[in-house]
Amino acid sequence: MTLPRRRFCTGTAAAAAALALPLPARIARAQSAGWPDKPIHFITPYPPGGLSDQITRFIAERTGRELGQAVVVDNKPGAGATLGTEWAARAAPDGYSFLVAPTAAVAVAPWLRKVRFTADDFVPVAKLTSSYGLVTARRDAPWSSYRDFVEAARQAPGKYTFASNGVGSIVHLTGVLLHKQAGIEVVHVPYKGSMESMTDLIGGRVDVMYDPVTLPRVKDGSLRGLVSTTSTRNPELPELSTLKEQGFDIDTRSWFGLFAPKGTPAEIVGRTAEAARRAMAAPGARQQLQLSAMYPDFEEPARFHQRVREDSAFFQALIRKENIQAES
Repeated sequence: MTLPRRRFCTGTAAAAAALALPLPARIARAQSAGWPDKPIHFITPYPPGGLSDQITRFIAERTGRELGQAVVVDNKPGAGATLGTEWAARAAPDGYSFLVAPTAAVAVAPWLRKVRFTADDFVPVAKLTSSYGLVTARRDAPWSSYRDFVEAARQAPGKYTFASNGVGSIVHLTGVLLHKQAGIEVVHVPYKGSMESMTDLIGGRVDVMYDPVTLPRVKDGSLRGLVSTTSTRNPELPELSTLKEQGFDIDTRSWFGLFAPKGTPAEIVGRTAEAARRAMAAPGARQQLQLSAMYPDFEEPARFHQRVREDSAFFQALIRKENIQAES
């Protein structure tokens, strides 16, 4: 059979162009051609059952549906989320291993701990969600807003306490940023996890907390919401005003993102990002994420890469200036 001349020339040109690519690029193209032909692994550097695990499983199920392939969640907790993050950074860049992680694991941890990875060891695939931040007080607190708390703290430096889920966590750094801007001194009380700190907040052993994990307890009346730390009101707490509405201007920089090991083929990164975009835009995604104080906030690879670099530099400067050191 004789091929039409135009088709033959086109095919020849395409083949010549492919052969002209450097060998690594030709291998990457060949790898991505049949991808994915086996289950993909989404790594979370946190234990099962927590907020990060729940978000990862939600994202994995929906992204796998878009890719037409099963996505398995691997929990690899330890050392303040650095063990699993490092494991993901060292995984084969073949498109079958990805990291789902929040700001703290990628943009904060390298400046707090001795780790063998930085943000540059990953290809940012997509920003997936942002957090509806929340400042919460015990139920019988004498403040009805964050502005009230700030005024009280100005009158009594060092009298009040704020809880966090650990030194250098986003919850801790959010408190540092807010206190610096407000010009107040509040004593930090770190815990091993959010559930422990929330228990003590409910019991009145600490005064405030900067963690959206408290959302259900605010809704059921066990705790009092003082302010939402995002630019828009949380639909789950529509009556609660934002920091900007209360006279404060701050970006808490809290997100969940999808990352691939450095060297993952660009074609696979692009296809995964598009699948994640569709997953986050699917019906019901926003409503489901709101239950975890999150909302879909997709950014494509180039924009997300810029954000990761900016946030990494921002937290490096903050941690150095405030001399924040992680607990051993």
